[in-house]
Amino acid sequence: MNKKLIRVGTTYVPVLHVDHSAKWYAEELGATINYCDEEKAILDLADQSFFLVRSLKDETSNFTDYKGDKRFSLTFEVDGKEELYILHAEFRTQGIQTGDIEDRGHDGENFVFFDPDGNCFDVWSVLSPKYKTLRKETVSEIER
Repeated sequence: MNKKLIRVGTTYVPVLHVDHSAKWYAEELGATINYCDEEKAILDLADQSFFLVRSLKDETSNFTDYKGDKRFSLTFEVDGKEELYILHAEFRTQGIQTGDIEDRGHDGENFVFFDPDGNCFDVWSVLSPKYKTLRKETVSEIER
């Protein structure tokens, strides 16, 4: 069998108040709301579908690693350190809870941010090479 997973299509994020959270993702992160009811919202964000699912209080997508540190389950990418610093400053101006920009000992730099329900997400300054190539091709076609 020569089949393999191609991409992540949907990420599910637990939230307490679906409507409030959907508006936050749209206003603060630029997501597009495609559907929203009292149980779930379907958003387009970062070339992916996000389902915000009504859950119990204090439920998050975070987890604790073997050292006892809270971890995020998702990393967003931006195209370079300059973009990372700009986004970090914008998030702080918008009042989004963010961590400091970090050098974690690998290429690029990162920071974490939190949604209103306490879901923690990471942002990395290195855009995946395959996506960077696809992005350049798309921009070239649009410019034609």
